[in-house]
Amino acid sequence: MRFSLLLGVAAALSAGAQPRIDNVLVRMVPPGSTSLVSARMDLVKATEFYKKLLEQRKLPQVEAFAKETGFDPRRDVRELLFASTPSGGVLLARGSFKFNAEPIEKTQAKLVRHGGYSIWSLETSGFCILDATLAAAGDTKSLEAALDEWTSGTHKAAQPLLALAKQIDPKTQFWGVSTGFANFLADNMPKAGGGGGRAGGNGGGIDFSKIFRGLADTWFQADFTTGFRADFHGNTATEPDAVNLRDTAKGLIGFGRLSVPENQPEMLKLWDGILVEQQAKSLTIRADIPQNLVDRLVQMLSAAQSGRGRGARGPDSPL
Repeated sequence: MRFSLLLGVAAALSAGAQPRIDNVLVRMVPPGSTSLVSARMDLVKATEFYKKLLEQRKLPQVEAFAKETGFDPRRDVRELLFASTPSGGVLLARGSFKFNAEPIEKTQAKLVRHGGYSIWSLETSGFCILDATLAAAGDTKSLEAALDEWTSGTHKAAQPLLALAKQIDPKTQFWGVSTGFANFLADNMPKAGGGGGRAGGNGGGIDFSKIFRGLADTWFQADFTTGFRADFHGNTATEPDAVNLRDTAKGLIGFGRLSVPENQPEMLKLWDGILVEQQAKSLTIRADIPQNLVDRLVQMLSAAQSGRGRGARGPDSPL
């Protein structure tokens, strides 16, 4: 009897599972949002991936923002939630914020009141420090909508998106869910016959835009605790679209394997850790890359970043 009861409770909990999300941030998601992307920065910053790839990298825009406001997102943020909206999007943050208005008063930013809150506005965007633990930034319309949602007391705008996130691990560090993310992909993918001619790498006659624009109800999750583990899932309008996208993804993985230098055979395991599955209209891409290969990938990315503008040299080429 007790065992049956425990099974029933477990089933009920798993059926309603959602990713872990700060209950304050979720109540600020503006109505009409088409996607959510969340980062548990307190957990991400503790990983080797973050420490080696991002922590020590100089980011001029972030450095300038920190200097002007006294608020450093890399240090002060515990959790981030980005909500995309028809007008752009808003980034919501929880952490420990000690805002200093004096430096920013010397810039061109204007202080604008919206309800009971102050927005520092610059052209069409702005940011607001609501209190010592809560901040928001984005285009003005989205930022104001987030503040209105926070003060309205309804707090239901995020629920349709969270309903699509039931398969996401509640303990994951980085996740996203969307009804419109595929449109962003489509707008930034090459189209068949577009630019560069037949030899210009146009996707081999596959219309990436058409395939990605057909995706709906996408979600992803990623974990950096030990190496890199990630899942991406999406649904297409038709089964042939799912087959095309599956074949395209497998083709890119195959090309990646062929591109591995002969003196780096261990990098083949990186591509072996990426799997593509398709069932009817559903497509899933999974990655499971061990820490040693993540370290190697970080080295390659860092080398590519430092070598930008020096021509088509590889990570092992002399400068």
